Amino acid sequence: MSRIGRKPIPVPASVDVKFDNGVVTVKGSKGTLTQKIHPLLTVTVEDGVVNVTRPDDLKESRSLHGLTRSLIANMIEGVTNGFKKELDVNGVGYRVQKQGSDLVMNLGYSHQVIVSEVPGITIEAPAPNKNIISGPDKQLVGQFAAEVREKRPPEPYKGKGIKYAAEVVRRKEGKTGGKGK
Repeated sequence: MSRIGRKPIPVPASVDVKFDNGVVTVKGSKGTLTQKIHPLLTVTVEDGVVNVTRPDDLKESRSLHGLTRSLIANMIEGVTNGFKKELDVNGVGYRVQKQGSDLVMNLGYSHQVIVSEVPGITIEAPAPNKNIISGPDKQLVGQFAAEVREKRPPEPYKGKGIKYAAEVVRRKEGKTGGKGK
């Protein structure tokens, strides 16, 4: 049984956490995040610590307890340090560059693929084959990175495409690799 929900969440001095009418609001140096909380759960903020409590031990209450605690902890982490995803672009002629608030990608198509920044997300392209997506909202950063990766996912034969920096692409042999002599 998970005991994540029972752990208290420490709140840094630079972060302001409020719980009103079923909505948790977290303000910090990187921005402000809000999250609606299920009505079964109770959130208390006191003495620099956030506690999430559940009314009973039903399965729904237990699962929501750990989820809510994790969401609030990620919000606090996001407004203090932020989250980032690094993407690598592999392939001959494949490259990315930042033009204004747009990410312009040459991915082997007959046209350029252009992705615009979403509010709350920052895109950096420090090198022609590297891309960094950052922001305070963990879910938004992950979703945006997945949408960028989806433009040209890595293929298993030559490894060309967009992949996460820590991702390992399993390689396959070509047609001639499987034949016996």
